[in-house]
Amino acid sequence: MAPATSGADFEQLFESAPISLWLEDYSALKSLFDSWRAQGVTDLEAHLRASPERAQQCSRCYQVLKVNQKTLQVFAAESQQELLSRLSEVFRDDMFESMVAELGYLWNGTLDFTNHSVNYALDGRRMNVRIHVRVLQGHETTWDRVMVALEDVTEHTQARTRLEQSERYARNLFDYSPVSLWVEDFSGVKALMDEARASGIQDFRVFLSVHGDFVNRCMAKIRVLDVNQQTLTMFAANHRDELLNQLDVVFRDEMHHSFSDQLIDLWNGKLVQTREVVNYALSGELINIHMQFAVLQGHEATWDMVLVSLVDITARKKAEAYLEYLGKHDSLTRLCNRAFYVEELNRLSRRGPWPLAILAMDLNCLKLVNDAEGHAAGDSLLRRTGEVLASATAGYPYCVARIGGDEFIALLPGCDERAAIGLKERIESMIELNNQFYPGQKLTMAIGTASCTSASQVEAAIHAADQSMYQAKTRYYEEAKIERRRG
Repeated sequence: MAPATSGADFEQLFESAPISLWLEDYSALKSLFDSWRAQGVTDLEAHLRASPERAQQCSRCYQVLKVNQKTLQVFAAESQQELLSRLSEVFRDDMFESMVAELGYLWNGTLDFTNHSVNYALDGRRMNVRIHVRVLQGHETTWDRVMVALEDVTEHTQARTRLEQSERYARNLFDYSPVSLWVEDFSGVKALMDEARASGIQDFRVFLSVHGDFVNRCMAKIRVLDVNQQTLTMFAANHRDELLNQLDVVFRDEMHHSFSDQLIDLWNGKLVQTREVVNYALSGELINIHMQFAVLQGHEATWDMVLVSLVDITARKKAEAYLEYLGKHDSLTRLCNRAFYVEELNRLSRRGPWPLAILAMDLNCLKLVNDAEGHAAGDSLLRRTGEVLASATAGYPYCVARIGGDEFIALLPGCDERAAIGLKERIESMIELNNQFYPGQKLTMAIGTASCTSASQVEAAIHAADQSMYQAKTRYYEEAKIERRRG
């Protein structure tokens, strides 16, 4: 049989242990607890919080019998006597909460437990410590022998705190970013594309054009892992689940084509992409978006972590569209302007279709109105002209433009002169109706028509339409007995 372990052996084990060990006597604490129970105390935590002095009363009940060498090193003490004489410097300040927890274990009969606390070394260092308390076997009724093992976990705690702060910082950057952020898992998409590659597909663009359902299959494989607050705001969602349960409302229509291009880029190894796409808010509103897609570093082999950032550029697109509109339209009549007319005439002259019918139009008496009633009245006539011409040509692929102060022209591609005459009659009819709605200054126009069947005849046809218009204008002034130079 092996020889029994002697007391000297235990003493040596205690003294040379690599962690701080304290042998203590808690019998006075047990007596204090017994007296409180006799007084009717049932909730120790509430009792201690009602008077913090009671926690200090408990701490004075601890009697340290012995500490080992490691304890002196941890607490920067020269001797046990120095440490015990300065315990008020070791157990202080922010220990209250951990002490309440520790006392709670003992009060409830848990005589073997682990707790975390804060102690201070004699050189002033603040230490995060992990404490394991155990009432030794055979002393459960008196608590007169308690072993306390204490480990300095300051470095670990600080590292964990830094990690938590870093994670919280990153989370705040994500949650409060002014840009919509999506964290997605594309591993299912990669699996489908790997299968296609393994089956011998080489020209992926052709493959997608033939197998349109493959795009839908890929879209169904995308897993949205997280979205930030700006995403909910942008897509008019009250909460995350509401958005994720209606992604078919968000990604539809035009998105199919742009996602196809995205898949082609991924097939070709482009794991960071930028493009403009169209999405929809849950309210149904169209959103123009600048999207940046990136497979995150370290996930290139699986695509299981993808960051997608979306910037709402709807306002910019509207501004661009309005500027483009202004560049092609007359701001007063809202018809096309002269620059657009010239561009369209050149295009039709090159490509047709033929025949091409032309209406040359001129507003009668605009100068007379401007001189007699002011330019505001003249502008009103021009706006009414725009309304009439826009209504008369609505639904037709005609180019109707204001090319001068009171000069207008209409190009009717693929139409002969009969169509031009029909439009002339429709315009005259709508002018008559317009005059009924706008009593006062009467709107009248001189209209001439012509047509041509080839590019070489276009200039002559425009001249012919102008001559026809001038003849109509002359007749109007003669019949109205108005001097032409005044009208």
